[in-house]
Amino acid sequence: MANDDNRATNRSGAAQAEPQDDAAHLLLVDDDRRIRSLMSRYLTRTGYRVTTAADAAQARRQMEGFTFDMMIVDVMMPGESGLDFVTWVRTHSQVPVLLLTARAEAEDRINGLETGADDYLTKPFEPRELSLRIASILRRAAPAPATATPQVIRFGPFLFHVERGELRNGEETVRLTERERSMLQMLARTPGEPVTREELAGPMESSNERTIDVHINRLRRKIERDPANPLFLQTARGSGYRIVTEA
Repeated sequence: MANDDNRATNRSGAAQAEPQDDAAHLLLVDDDRRIRSLMSRYLTRTGYRVTTAADAAQARRQMEGFTFDMMIVDVMMPGESGLDFVTWVRTHSQVPVLLLTARAEAEDRINGLETGADDYLTKPFEPRELSLRIASILRRAAPAPATATPQVIRFGPFLFHVERGELRNGEETVRLTERERSMLQMLARTPGEPVTREELAGPMESSNERTIDVHINRLRRKIERDPANPLFLQTARGSGYRIVTEA
């Protein structure tokens, strides 16, 4: 990868201020060199550390050398598509993923979320919207403050440590995406009470209700014996969803 993809400069060629060492580290995967460079410069100016990749193969090599806080992945790439890459990522990591695509159809968004992506942004977009989406995803993914006595809820064979966002089935830890963890934490903080789709979505989510339903259905497949007839993660008609726990 060329160095100018990862080094932010202003129009006069002067180097921008380096991001802080503790700044979130983003992996940007896009086959369009111009878009990749523009986004990298903008995000670096915004305060993030940015590493870029031109395709899925290069992204894998970057993952061998770095730990990333979030990935931004273009869907339409030659060879291995962004959707295929994210599907592979989910077998190795629960790092948050924002998908970028020129396709605006609802079905395309659903397909992207089904792979395990946390959010979806349609091209063209304003840089400010990209920055807000990233900040929103990172905020949801941030670990909750530690407490002296972790709050725990139980449903069926599962134990969920609310503040830690850890779901266990006996001795086994159930892998959750950051999106699933965030939604389960919101539901678990008010067990038995409905949480609206708008609350589950957060401020930057698409207004399409199917987006939330996709995340809920993925979560149900992990915790319900019969996801079509859920016992624990129930639909609150006309409102949203609720988690049914044991005393």
